[in-house]
Amino acid sequence: MIIASRKEVAQLAGVSEATVSRVLNGVGPIKEETKRRVNEAAQQLGYTPSALARSFARRRSGNLGVVMPYLPKARIFSAYYFSEILSGIGSKALESKVDLLMLFREPGGSMDYLNLFRTQKVDGCIILGAREEEEERLAIKAMAEAGHPYCLINQRFENESFHVIDADHVEGSYQAVRHLTQQGFKRIAFLNGPPEYSNSRDRMEGYVRALTEAGLQQEDPLLFEGNFSRKSGIAAAEHMVSKLDRIDAIFAANDRMAIGLQQGLRMCGVAESDMPAFVGYDDSEAAELSTPPLTSVRVPFYELGCLAAEHVLHRLGQPEAAIKEEGSQLQKPLHRQLPTRLVIRASSLNRK
Repeated sequence: MIIASRKEVAQLAGVSEATVSRVLNGVGPIKEETKRRVNEAAQQLGYTPSALARSFARRRSGNLGVVMPYLPKARIFSAYYFSEILSGIGSKALESKVDLLMLFREPGGSMDYLNLFRTQKVDGCIILGAREEEEERLAIKAMAEAGHPYCLINQRFENESFHVIDADHVEGSYQAVRHLTQQGFKRIAFLNGPPEYSNSRDRMEGYVRALTEAGLQQEDPLLFEGNFSRKSGIAAAEHMVSKLDRIDAIFAANDRMAIGLQQGLRMCGVAESDMPAFVGYDDSEAAELSTPPLTSVRVPFYELGCLAAEHVLHRLGQPEAAIKEEGSQLQKPLHRQLPTRLVIRASSLNRK
């Protein structure tokens, strides 16, 4: 099979090779008549520019970057939260025929987001697992001010106008704790995530709001902190078991911690009949499979991934000048929250 060259297309169309490259890669202003001749010549000869050549011509990598936290031995891709979000991002990347480039930030550190674009590693960037830390804030701000396409998932930064897609965790937490108070539970412990995450602070706000509405006091001895892992739930059980006589229900900030906490309490010798009521968060597959089935707040993680990818890919399709233009719609910060929903199962129902 003989493959036509760009030179042959140029000769047939009566233009330079550089013009052929610009027409076929959509770079720069070209007369319509010239476009027609080049496209007809390319079609006649069966010439298609390589993906690599297109990337160089457009000064693009063809990669949509996804920044993830590095969590040693955490099996991050099997975690419901990450697998669902990545599936949503991947579906939109496939539709748009772009590649995903997975990038991991250093443990306890930030990422030089601006350098990812300078070195043409990525054309757009979606950030997962960002924390409310000054180094991270400044790195994202530098990328945003440079006009690069990006989106944060599930993390807001106070007093910053970053592009964010997340879920309504205040309402989700409120619905979870209100369900427990409506069951007659009054001493409700809360196993939350680290406060560096905005969704942890949102869940705390919803927890306090539901208690206040029910005429109950927030009690500091009933507040515990994990890191969203099952192991941190097991560890929390050791601190909680001595206080079980003051606890009749537990709300955990994700299902993994809730299930780990249940496991840890069993390991501490707590009988099933003495277990407090439980509500988790995320509504992962494990929630339905746990014993008893776990009441949980359903979060549309797949949709979060889809919307974040759509946002970045849409910006990628716009001229750079339009993105940087002062007052442009593309400069206005995106902050979209998706609704959550409480799914009630046996773990949170009052058995007395």
